[in-house]
Amino acid sequence: MRAGFAEADAAMELDQTDRAVKNWGMDLTYPAEAEAFRAEIRTWLEDHLPAGWFDEGFEMTADEKKAFNEDWTQELFDGGWICATWPTEYGGKGLSTIQGVVLAEEFARAKAPMRADFFGDTLVGPTILMNGTEEQKKYFLPKILNGTMRWCQGFSEPNSGSDLASLKTSAVLDGDEWVINGQKVWTTQAQFADYCFVLARTDPDVKIQAGISYLLVPMQQPGVEVRPIVQPDGTAEFNEVFFDNARCPKENVVGGLNNGWKVANDTLGFERGMSATTGHRRFEEEYRRMVRAAEANGRIDDPGIRQGLARYYTKIQILRINGLRNLTATLRGKRDPGTIALGATNKMFWSEMHKAAMELALEIYGAESMLVTTGPEDGWPGVARMDRRPDYPVSPMMTAFFFSRSETIWGGTSQIQRNIVGEKVLGLPREPRAAVS
Repeated sequence: MRAGFAEADAAMELDQTDRAVKNWGMDLTYPAEAEAFRAEIRTWLEDHLPAGWFDEGFEMTADEKKAFNEDWTQELFDGGWICATWPTEYGGKGLSTIQGVVLAEEFARAKAPMRADFFGDTLVGPTILMNGTEEQKKYFLPKILNGTMRWCQGFSEPNSGSDLASLKTSAVLDGDEWVINGQKVWTTQAQFADYCFVLARTDPDVKIQAGISYLLVPMQQPGVEVRPIVQPDGTAEFNEVFFDNARCPKENVVGGLNNGWKVANDTLGFERGMSATTGHRRFEEEYRRMVRAAEANGRIDDPGIRQGLARYYTKIQILRINGLRNLTATLRGKRDPGTIALGATNKMFWSEMHKAAMELALEIYGAESMLVTTGPEDGWPGVARMDRRPDYPVSPMMTAFFFSRSETIWGGTSQIQRNIVGEKVLGLPREPRAAVS
């Protein structure tokens, strides 16, 4: 039985994207030009990553890590790999969709960091490219590309999270500026942001989805207050943001006045699609570490633990296949209800899978889970970016556990994802809504 885990572990070491995958109506083989581009990326990474990076047991000292992090973004910029799928006239390489996927896969395979400005590079940048005016593209995109403008996302509100269309934040035109009042919550990295892409109600007299606009709002101004939300492990990645007569230029509406609902859905599509074929890799690494821990402390002989690990491995492979299905649909230009709902299905699937996996990790480590030293010395997949308070020490493994509790909420709660699948795929009636007095 133990050999079964070893064989599964070895199987995941294969470069699975080099193979044709035929299942569930999907037939995807990467074209020859994509594989040639893959070889180019691998060569570039081998030439530019530190010597020994790919060697087993490679480690850097604290000073070496600091120097690498300081230099690596410039290396990426010089190589043209930041926002490489953007058109060349806006500073990108003009990569095709499949080339962008290969780029992400190879960086993930090499465990080489891409620039961490998720909100600028992955969300608002592509949204401006798709929906913005030429003036907006020329002003904002170069600053996103060179890293001089940082962003946060102002969607959720205290009483408008899953039911986002009910948001109350208002924007009223005053001459050449919008005056914004309201509150946003769970705003990641707001304390560092220069701009926030905000959904605000610009017409209160129409249907709730029809009266929303997508605004680009400066954060460093009077009338914007950021308050951190401290989590159980002492981190404060999330924030509340209060707008009290804050302002932004009239021309900072993206996609047209009162068209924000459509533009916001484009942004959410970028959020869910960016890791379609790479998102499973961090879970694979997490699975391997959990197996090694169970073998080391003897919990691998517990039938319940073994069954939990086998279940996690199986779901990771389902996630990988679903990612390839999603890519196939994108390349074929499919926008039918089933394809649209695939993003909702995948988000629901991986977030619930990971929540259960982190509960399994606590079972594997047992009482040791409460120790600061729990887990591998080099951290835990997916949590290296989090800053932990020195006066509230907690292990990276426990940080991952805490964060997994939020994953079924942010980006669309599991309950809402089930509604989307039920209504768009299964054709079920819309969920009854409470009467509004």
